[in-house]
Amino acid sequence: MADRFHHIREVYSDAVALAPALRRRFEAAGLSPADIVNAEALSRLPVLKKEALMVAQQAEPPFAGYLACGLQEIAHIYVSPGPIFEPSLKSDETGHGMDYMFRAAGLGPGDLALNTWAYHLVPAGLLFDQGLRAVGAGVIPGGTGNSDLQASLLLKLPVTAFLGSTAFFQTLIERLEAEGNTLPQAWSLRHAFLGGEFGDWSAKRRRLEETYGIKIWSCYGTADFGLIGYEEAGKDGYSIHPDRFVQICDPESGAPLPQGEAGEIVVTTLSRGWPMIRFGTGDVAIATETASDGGAARISALQGRVGQAVKAREIFIYPSHVEALPRRVAGLARAMVEVRRDGHRDCIAAKIALADVTSEAAVTPMLRQAFTSLTRLQLDHIEVVPSDTLPADAPLLRDLRHASP
Repeated sequence: MADRFHHIREVYSDAVALAPALRRRFEAAGLSPADIVNAEALSRLPVLKKEALMVAQQAEPPFAGYLACGLQEIAHIYVSPGPIFEPSLKSDETGHGMDYMFRAAGLGPGDLALNTWAYHLVPAGLLFDQGLRAVGAGVIPGGTGNSDLQASLLLKLPVTAFLGSTAFFQTLIERLEAEGNTLPQAWSLRHAFLGGEFGDWSAKRRRLEETYGIKIWSCYGTADFGLIGYEEAGKDGYSIHPDRFVQICDPESGAPLPQGEAGEIVVTTLSRGWPMIRFGTGDVAIATETASDGGAARISALQGRVGQAVKAREIFIYPSHVEALPRRVAGLARAMVEVRRDGHRDCIAAKIALADVTSEAAVTPMLRQAFTSLTRLQLDHIEVVPSDTLPADAPLLRDLRHASP
């Protein structure tokens, strides 16, 4: 692996001369870019939260003093909800690294992609478009909506790749099948790049792949960085783009966490112009492989958002942990986890609803084992409740410690 810290020092030494807010971040931490020689030194910089960037841009529009290039170098300015303004440079011909995802999937000249992500204001449509063209594929810039027309394009044109949300893809499939088309025989589609979903996403994508004879891909990216992680055939989770230094950090302290422990995805880009260093995405994942320089080489699928977590006994529990329990424990219909205070100790309790023919004695040991496997914590109490007391829209995770005397 190339010396990424040498690259970081070069990029940020130039950037602090142009970006006063970035320079202030280094000064406040008692650092200069020359000090960033390893992951430990990098971690001395406090995490910049996305919400803090939004507030800073409102106070000092448009870029809050983080722009590290001339305005003449900007090709696009994207506007994400908040609003947050994100510049894209003319020198970027890969869609902020999106080409990595398409190359890993085997796309190239001869492929034709229907891109149904929005092309207006937000970056998704254009970044995917650039990445596709960077690998030599052709693009139909479908954008959002027009489901009748876009469904017909999957049959009238030799479309080999679809890009869009899972829900919109299913809408188009249903439209085509309602018209009497037999899929997959009626189309040329081989790949679908779909927005991942929380919950049982892996099972949903397997069903789509088996039913329609396609390969589904997803990625992890943000408007601030473009591509951060991409899938490779036969490997779980996301391989990290080499120009992103990713750390999984404690959401409160910002300290890097060991491999295997869930935490906030904190990213440092090695790209010039919009140099985000130790930027907290607010998304939660687990590092499953670590590079020789200390950054995450591979991360899991997303576990949730930082604000959804409850910290008990110095470890974060996420709604995705609770949501996974019925999939791991036979006979468990639904579960809710509550964190309470018992004296000076955090108490973790599960309320569960069982399938009709399941006994509590059969479920309890499997539930305890599954919860510990997911969180490294142990359940203190398990309470079986009627299924109608845990409706589908009930919260999966509750922190009741504030209500304790």
